[in-house]
Amino acid sequence: MSKYLLPLTVLVTASVPAVAQTSPDLAAVQRHLSDTGSMTAAFAQTDRNGQVLTGTLTLKKPGKIRFQYQKGVPLLIVGDGKAFTFIDYSVRQVQRWPINNSPLSILVDPTRDISRYAKVVPSTNSGVLSVEIYDPKHPEYGRMTMVFARKPDAPGGLMLQGWAALDSQGNRTTIRLSGQRFNMPVSDSTFRWTDPRRQGRTG
Repeated sequence: MSKYLLPLTVLVTASVPAVAQTSPDLAAVQRHLSDTGSMTAAFAQTDRNGQVLTGTLTLKKPGKIRFQYQKGVPLLIVGDGKAFTFIDYSVRQVQRWPINNSPLSILVDPTRDISRYAKVVPSTNSGVLSVEIYDPKHPEYGRMTMVFARKPDAPGGLMLQGWAALDSQGNRTTIRLSGQRFNMPVSDSTFRWTDPRRQGRTG
């Protein structure tokens, strides 16, 4: 079992039911997601104990995402279009979750309709838009809040700043993004990974 909390308390979150909500802000988020074919960014992950890990996030639609952690952290998270794979090279552990069972699927699935499972969080800062993903019928799944900055030259006029995930035990993990770049060419080879369970192979 890994000693690290994932950006992804979110990985164990199941699909959220169809409770429709429509608003101009949700429509703007939908446009941002639709207009983002790829993204790269640096990320800083903070867990409940204040531990901070950094790394690089790479996204390519449909379905592909990679969290490459800083040197010395033996973790890797990769989405290959069908599942998220969590690899802990320190214990040679590999776990997989269906992409559709995670709210992060809204980042990699261009067909998702966020009005079915998301709501806008009221804010006094007009330059920031927050969207909460939560299933009240299954509080054990936790919740995630994604934060966007209004930026006219970003896809859909919004830039993803990061998200906070809160699991049912109250463990909070926060991801903050910086250096975002959109719709640049990304090779499919970026999403390959080495299986630590194979003898003679290392991460």
